[in-house]
Amino acid sequence: MKIGVISSVAHRSPPKNYGPWEQIASTLAEGFLARGHEVTLFATADSTTSARLVGPVPSGYEETVGADAKVLEALHNSTVFEHAGEFDVLANHFDFMPLTYSRLVSTPMVTTIHGFSSPKIVPVYRAFDDIAHYVAISAADRHPDLGYDATIHHGVDLADFTFRPEHGEYLLFLGRIHPEKGTHLAIEVARLAGLPLIIAGVIQDEEYFRTAVEPHLADAAVTYVGPVGPAQRDELLGGARALLHLIGFAEPFGLSVIESMATGTPVIATPLGSMPEIVRDGSTGFLVTDISAAVEAVAEIGTIDRRVCRDDVKARFDADRMIDAYLTLFERIVRLPRRSAEFAAPVTVGQSIGSPGLFSHAGL
Repeated sequence: MKIGVISSVAHRSPPKNYGPWEQIASTLAEGFLARGHEVTLFATADSTTSARLVGPVPSGYEETVGADAKVLEALHNSTVFEHAGEFDVLANHFDFMPLTYSRLVSTPMVTTIHGFSSPKIVPVYRAFDDIAHYVAISAADRHPDLGYDATIHHGVDLADFTFRPEHGEYLLFLGRIHPEKGTHLAIEVARLAGLPLIIAGVIQDEEYFRTAVEPHLADAAVTYVGPVGPAQRDELLGGARALLHLIGFAEPFGLSVIESMATGTPVIATPLGSMPEIVRDGSTGFLVTDISAAVEAVAEIGTIDRRVCRDDVKARFDADRMIDAYLTLFERIVRLPRRSAEFAAPVTVGQSIGSPGLFSHAGL
């Protein structure tokens, strides 16, 4: 099978530190190639892959000072679809924009929806629901207005994470520094539990960091180490007593959660979004609803068997399981009759486009 994998160009693939979409696209590209398929990865030109790399933009717009995200996205997506006829299937891990090209080619595209950044983007998914093949990354993130071909949880390569049967004596926050990720709650829980806290991740909200996080760094018990790459991430996760994942939103998945459990470190999380699907309460961590419950969970974390955490990832969130699930889906889709490309006739303002599911011009 000839597979084109569309990664995001916000960051390099695989990412140097932060970049969950890029990490999954990279893991899948390597896995498809290892199983004997012809694979092209569409990503930034500084990406690394064993597959064929097509990189129309030099580096990620989140990593390049002065980069215009829309310009780089346009160059990236247009390049993908200029090559679309070379593939049996396209695997889209770059949100909704590639969908807007999908009627112009006959190659089927499987779009993994890595969450909805805003309700405002749902109409685009809905507009292409008649021809699209959607994959949800958790049952919790399936939108009632859309049809899905599968739910496939993310997976990690266990070889990238070192199992550590013994923990250190610090708690860890690993993720975006943003109010919805609960960095401030992790600081409070660590203080009440009397344990040091290490904070790692990109600062996504500068004002939040300045007011809710930075003042606590004067305390020697709270340390911010910045964004971390694979080796440091593995070390920090494996040495932690627990990962604090006290989110305040319905998170679509949470890659750091399974990465933590892969090292043996249990997770204390808020039961929102996908967390009840990922964390087995009382077995691989604890699901808590407030700060006091989180502090109690820290005190009970020694009851969690770290080997069970690792084994659960191996059974449910291993990269091989994810790769195989995607390939099974691709094989089913490529056996379907290939539709013709749909070229819409020109429209005038206020005229409805005839293709099913598309917007009227007046609604744009």
